[in-house]
Amino acid sequence: MTTELIADAATVQTRAATRPSVARLAVVELRKLLDTRAGRWLLVTIGLACGVIAGVQLAVLDAPVQTFQTFFLGTLIPIGLLLPVLGILAVTSEWSQRTALSTFALVPQRHRVLAAKLLAGAAAAIASVAASVVIAALANLAALATGGAGDWRLDLAVLGNTVVFQLINVAMGLAFGMAALNTPLAIVAYFVLPTVWNVLGAMVGWLADAARWLDFTLTMEPMLNGATLTAGQWAQLGTTTAVWVLLPMAVGAVRVLRTEVG
Repeated sequence: MTTELIADAATVQTRAATRPSVARLAVVELRKLLDTRAGRWLLVTIGLACGVIAGVQLAVLDAPVQTFQTFFLGTLIPIGLLLPVLGILAVTSEWSQRTALSTFALVPQRHRVLAAKLLAGAAAAIASVAASVVIAALANLAALATGGAGDWRLDLAVLGNTVVFQLINVAMGLAFGMAALNTPLAIVAYFVLPTVWNVLGAMVGWLADAARWLDFTLTMEPMLNGATLTAGQWAQLGTTTAVWVLLPMAVGAVRVLRTEVG
């Protein structure tokens, strides 16, 4: 009996030692995003949208306004709008393509898989900021060639705001994907619910005060304008994030941890 207990303990220790780290699982999750056709085409669409925005800026903006920071801020809208869909797919594809069974069979601790998906989403958000820098640099070079200002200044506060902006966007996509576990439902909810709340906040007078704390369109506006956020604006952004990101993420985590995989 003692020999069997020692052997079982050694087996458990061996399995724990060979268990892949969360960082390695995050790399696997990133590869999943790139290996799927939907993920690849979404990334291509984001790149094309950023290129179109930069082209429009080159065509319509006055020469003094054609700066690196202007082009950089222009990329935030298409990336911030579409990148969360990648976060949704990172979660819902496991269930729609029935790969959750194999994923959780290989990694039974579901919370580690969720942590890996969150890390992969954060890495994608940071990579999107790097992509914005590259696209803005190319656009600024084109502006220099056509008589633009060619200013290469980028405020560190703007860069920091952009990282936070994209991290929140991806986290929101992951949260809606976890809460819905269904791709069409999560995408519709992500686009429709905040839009409906934005319309109600603009139309209904007694909701105006709440909208300043619960409407991402308003709380993220200073970031999109390149402004440095005040303490009050950070508080409003934090409140909005708690309602639209942390709350559905908490609900979604419970669903992922408890839902039976068929």
